[in-house]
Amino acid sequence: MSKDYYAILGVSRAASDAEIKKAYRKMAAKYHPDKPTGNEAKFKEISEAYETLSDAEKRAMYDQFGSDYEQRAGGFGGGFGTGGFNADDLGDIFGSMFGGGGAQGFGGFGQQGGFQQRQARPQKGEDQIVKVMLTLEEAIEGTERVINVMSGNSRSASHSYDTKPIKVRIPAGVLQDQKIRVKEKGFDGFNGGPAGDVIIEVNLQKHPHYRVEGKDVYIDLPITPWEAALGAKVEIPTLKGKIKMALAAGTQSGAKLRIKERGLGKEPGNQYVIVQIYTPPAETDSDREFYEAMAQSFNFSPREGF
Repeated sequence: MSKDYYAILGVSRAASDAEIKKAYRKMAAKYHPDKPTGNEAKFKEISEAYETLSDAEKRAMYDQFGSDYEQRAGGFGGGFGTGGFNADDLGDIFGSMFGGGGAQGFGGFGQQGGFQQRQARPQKGEDQIVKVMLTLEEAIEGTERVINVMSGNSRSASHSYDTKPIKVRIPAGVLQDQKIRVKEKGFDGFNGGPAGDVIIEVNLQKHPHYRVEGKDVYIDLPITPWEAALGAKVEIPTLKGKIKMALAAGTQSGAKLRIKERGLGKEPGNQYVIVQIYTPPAETDSDREFYEAMAQSFNFSPREGF
């Protein structure tokens, strides 16, 4: 029974090469036997489908004859080298008819008559995508990681892969979703071609204090009412260490202060400090008396005009 390779990869019959490759990579990552969601039979099936649909000649034959195209496309209709006659066959036939002794006796027909057997050209191997989770501290300073990648030929008949560890350097200042290309550490090449690349996709961990927006970093700064009212010099953490910063007298909650070039990126963004005024709780009688005296002393209403 003919297999529907398009349905196996979940693409339409009009799918482009890029769409077919994207679908294969997504499914191969899910069903690879080394993955928790792995399924060896399913992986072999999608690899078989991709091996045919990623090759223009095989795809054309499949579209005409189905998945058993190699058996059904024999003879002249099958084309040279796919089950029909090849150049040497023709040379032998015509040579015996005219007494020439094979392909050479036919005047080198196999070499000169346009029927040269095509030599497969070297091709670069497939790339691999690996997601790497980093802390903000690792992202701003750079780090080294050892990651496991698959080794082998992604179009081999056995579809059998090993894993290999490689050491990669994550440069300082990387951003969320940034891609880092590691040359020739991916799947093996074909016919002597170079290996594919490993593409590292950066994912930044959530931090208990910092928020990231593009290249900029945000942090909330808790201060006391008297620091806000009188002004103060406070210590502020950044991803590159603590710094001292002056708060002006009368600073209000929600005020936004900037520290230049303490963000992420090759050309660093900024760190923004958002002021949050925290009021001590009135837990004792003396605490309440203090707040009552304050209420009497200040002629102040923040809701005036509401």
